Amino acid sequence: MKKLSTLLFLLFLVLGSVLGQKKIMESAIQQAQVQGFSGVVLVAEDGKILMERAIGLRSFEEMIPLEATDIFEMASVSKQFTAMVILQCMEKGLLNLDDPVDKYLKIPYSGISIRNLLTHTSGLPDYQAIMDAHWDKSKVATNQDILEYLNRYSPPKLFEPGEKYTYSNTGYVLLASIAEKASGRDFIELSREWIFRPLGMKNTDIRTLEEKASISNFAAGHLIDNGGNYVNANKFHASDYTVWLGGRKGPGRVSSTARDLLLWDQALYTENLVTKKTLEEAFSPFILNDGTRSFYGFGWELEPKSPFGKMVMHTGDNPGYKTILVRFMEENKTIIVLNNNAHSDQIKLVEAATLALRKW
Repeated sequence: MKKLSTLLFLLFLVLGSVLGQKKIMESAIQQAQVQGFSGVVLVAEDGKILMERAIGLRSFEEMIPLEATDIFEMASVSKQFTAMVILQCMEKGLLNLDDPVDKYLKIPYSGISIRNLLTHTSGLPDYQAIMDAHWDKSKVATNQDILEYLNRYSPPKLFEPGEKYTYSNTGYVLLASIAEKASGRDFIELSREWIFRPLGMKNTDIRTLEEKASISNFAAGHLIDNGGNYVNANKFHASDYTVWLGGRKGPGRVSSTARDLLLWDQALYTENLVTKKTLEEAFSPFILNDGTRSFYGFGWELEPKSPFGKMVMHTGDNPGYKTILVRFMEENKTIIVLNNNAHSDQIKLVEAATLALRKW
């Protein structure tokens, strides 16, 4: 009888804890819904989904509800896949991380290594500013076009390589082009063959605008028009760089689902893609020229001290989209929030999920 009483007491504690965690998340999701947030929230531990919820609309204009399996634009969360392709190239003996960029590509800058590109310590200027000023926006630009314009206009470097950290989309365009040069293969095919297909990420790809439009469960990004209504972000073509830069590879353009991102997250605890040694390097700070550390690894922001020890994460931001993937590596806890109406409550949901995980 005593053993049964102890068992019931422990069960009560567990159920109370679970109910408390769910209450935290339910309250946060309810509040986000009231505030007009549209998106998918997934919280997991050891790869097991603890909570998965879709709120809002896939299409505001057609009033189609979102589903948890809907596909979202990842924006800069894509960079971790670009970094992985480079690491796989390295392990296949196709390149070294300390190779100079100009070994593979013609650029008007010297002294920049592949490692500098991965860690945003290259000092490269923003390619988007150059393209915005000079590119004919009725055409779709590719990586080759971006490289051509960098060479043609040669904007000055921001600083010497390794001097400091400054986030650089330009660096990740160059990384995709380096992967193509080193492998002799198209970057999109490499991503599919080396990452998406082996991991069973069936809903993940680097898609054209036409391909995305043909997918019934693609969650459209939405922006507010002058009348205060959410409309498809692709209607803002004049200012939507995702349209006229729609052929670029490397800094963005991966589209995926929350569950596919969980498959990716869990694969990073294995050696299915690269070795443990390479993964450790990917999640380590970069040492700047002055000996200080920059807390950005290879496609990941690093936080050594979180409620659960080491945390790595990345956010993404495209017109109408906000995405975030948070990994508490020491305890295998995962938070994924995908948003398709550029809503500020995304971070509140991450904070609530973190609090709930502390009690799980």
